[in-house]
Amino acid sequence: MIALKDARPQRFFAAHSMPSSVPRTVLAILGPTASGKSSLALELAQRYHGEIVSMDSALVYRGMDIGTAKPTRDEQAAVPHHLIDLIEPTASYSAARFVRDCLAACATIHARGKLPIITGGTMLYYKALVDGLDDLPESDLTIRATIEAEAATHGWPHLHAELAKVDPPTAARLHSTDAQRISRALEVFRMTARPLSAFFAHRPKPTLPFRLISLSLEPSDRAALHRRIEQRFDAMLKAGLLDEVRALRERYPLNLELPSMRCVGYRQAWQHLDSELDATALRETGIAATRQLAKRQLTWLKPMQGVERFDCLDPQTTAAAQSWLNERLQET
Repeated sequence: MIALKDARPQRFFAAHSMPSSVPRTVLAILGPTASGKSSLALELAQRYHGEIVSMDSALVYRGMDIGTAKPTRDEQAAVPHHLIDLIEPTASYSAARFVRDCLAACATIHARGKLPIITGGTMLYYKALVDGLDDLPESDLTIRATIEAEAATHGWPHLHAELAKVDPPTAARLHSTDAQRISRALEVFRMTARPLSAFFAHRPKPTLPFRLISLSLEPSDRAALHRRIEQRFDAMLKAGLLDEVRALRERYPLNLELPSMRCVGYRQAWQHLDSELDATALRETGIAATRQLAKRQLTWLKPMQGVERFDCLDPQTTAAAQSWLNERLQET
């Protein structure tokens, strides 16, 4: 951790709280899982008088703490966090709701004269924030049930291959077992005869009520990131991931088709509790699923424009990010 050498970042906000014509700033910290986003967000929030806005589709669920690497009570006490513990694991959360909640949280933080720091690995939420959302059709339960029945018979890789024929761009960014997103993409196509990717192709970008500056933590060595993922998953198991999933199943009427239980780690823990995976397979499949998640996140990040990229494995990254942020803030 870099020691705070002076109070210039805090004075910046005091000095720039006067002119209403100065655009308020929001920082976004992106990156794959296990890249150190949360640690950097905490460091910068403490240094720059900030509050953290979660951009993670798993952190919205109450009771799902270990497998989501949810910020600890001490971390949440040190820096205010937003968009965490919003709903029960039986409910669903959408990109559209994230955009609404995120904009509201940033406005509240700005009203207190602080810097909002958005961080998380749900790249769809970031894309929805910066590129906007089209009016996608509401879910059709009959079509969705038909797709799930087909998956039960043929498997999700088969449906992924079907999706690749009708919507290659969407299929290319999805893993062949990403049941939730494959199902939704096929559902949209069968309802509208239009690929999901077409809904995002020619959309005017929204005008955000603030200046958004973004950085991404990405690995120079993919193997080193994989080792971090292994260590983190082992730490989750040691911390009681299985007990957490067992308690969730006792408290809520859950099933594996719910978005909450599709989260990486939770599905594998569920299968272990149902004796479908032994301890070795639990660890191996959990780590493999997390690696696939990181790969998908990096695929999302690769074409993004206007994002400053830092090596998450470089011990000087925190200092470099602080220097970069100092320059960006002075630009206002």
